[in-house]
Amino acid sequence: MEFGALREEMVDSLLDAGTALADARPADAAMRAVPRHEFVDAGHRAYTDQAFEHRGTRVLAPSTVARLVGALEPRAGDDVLVVGAGVGYTVAVVAEIAGPTHVHAVDIDRQVVYDARGNLADAGYEDVLVDCRDGAEGLAEYAPFDRVLVEAGAASVPDALARQLAADGRLVFPEGVGDQRLVSVRDGETVGVHGPVSFAPLLVAGEQASAVERNRTVREDRERVREAAQSRPGWEREWIDWEDA
Repeated sequence: MEFGALREEMVDSLLDAGTALADARPADAAMRAVPRHEFVDAGHRAYTDQAFEHRGTRVLAPSTVARLVGALEPRAGDDVLVVGAGVGYTVAVVAEIAGPTHVHAVDIDRQVVYDARGNLADAGYEDVLVDCRDGAEGLAEYAPFDRVLVEAGAASVPDALARQLAADGRLVFPEGVGDQRLVSVRDGETVGVHGPVSFAPLLVAGEQASAVERNRTVREDRERVREAAQSRPGWEREWIDWEDA
């Protein structure tokens, strides 16, 4: 079966299941157009409604992408920022609606950025800008944005992203650090709640999958020093009389 037919079947099944696509016709058309197999190396399984893992990050299931894009409500010509580029599939769906030159994406993991750029180019969306940035800081030099989508959990909207939102702009993010819900925000107020979700938290420098080690707190550093000292004989003595040793 051709991939095009598989895309049609995928979207039809999402509509039959009563997903957010039923109320998001632009997303419906976009997901019929974007070749998901260019983003997910899974052959025909790329068009099943399932998530995949890639370099320590989760590739969202199509139904989740439909919920995100449906909540975001992008329009043709909107300037959009996607925080958390991932493999680039969600970014491509948004670009299909808003136009590739209007879409910007950031990810804190440099290798993920390279992969997203390559995937987007292979799928025909090479004009999307993807940069390696701390997502919480956004992309100030291209602000303001009519739409901002955050694909990571946060307790509240990061201040920098709120400042980069255009007047009457819309920001969608998974709210919460434990139990999460997908919310849309406009002018600092929650204007929509789109059900429960489960996303990894928004990362800071050093916490990405390709980093050697995540950032540690001062307390963790202190505890590691103590553990290292305890592994050496005589660690518990406050002093050593070297002349008698």
